[in-house]
Amino acid sequence: MKAKDVMTRPVVSIDPQASVTDAAQLMLKNAISGLPVIDAKGELVGIVTEGDFLRRKETGTERARPRWLEYLVGPGRLAADYVRAAGRKVGDVMTREVRTIAEDAPLKEVVELIERQRIKRVPVVSGGKVVGIVSRANLLQALASVAGELKPGAVGDENIRERLLDELEKQSWVPLPLLNFIVRDGIVELWGAVTDERQRKALIVAAENVAGVKGVRDHLACIDSPVAVITVPPRERRRRSHEP
Repeated sequence: MKAKDVMTRPVVSIDPQASVTDAAQLMLKNAISGLPVIDAKGELVGIVTEGDFLRRKETGTERARPRWLEYLVGPGRLAADYVRAAGRKVGDVMTREVRTIAEDAPLKEVVELIERQRIKRVPVVSGGKVVGIVSRANLLQALASVAGELKPGAVGDENIRERLLDELEKQSWVPLPLLNFIVRDGIVELWGAVTDERQRKALIVAAENVAGVKGVRDHLACIDSPVAVITVPPRERRRRSHEP
């Protein structure tokens, strides 16, 4: 899926000359937590979010620092904080450095940007204009939509086992030489040992995600102390796991 497949449009935006009150009311009316700020030329100049309204003089929540810390912070930072707390226009409080993404960007790229920048939404731009916005809520909606389409199919036990092994061989955290998997009537039985309880949970999740799996039975033991593991080629590991 791409950004254009999940983005919200048309975009609810606001002018930088609009009042802070107008921005707050617009967000409440549309049940959204952020607005792209677009000027008279149709250009994206910033973004304003509910976080920009946390420290305001009207609510008595403006930031207060000890005198010694004010000295370390410096007058420039203090002046900027004052503008954000007392500014009357959207342009005074908005974030000017806005990360954007293209319509054809894959969702993986969108998620990586959101995580890296620690933001909740990304404007989608095409031809220099904002055409949509992807928020965390949009990603949640996409997940719900796709998850609803995933239905177990009629898959043989041998095929299930092969698919599970294919997936686990890609993962560096899997102690494959210590494990064995038996599949009967779509039920995956996990045998062997792990060295960390988090590996147990991950193995269960991996098995549950294989198409055709009806259930997972956990017979794994957890080895508290580190053990020596001999590396065996993937295909050889598969052959040995079939041996009695």
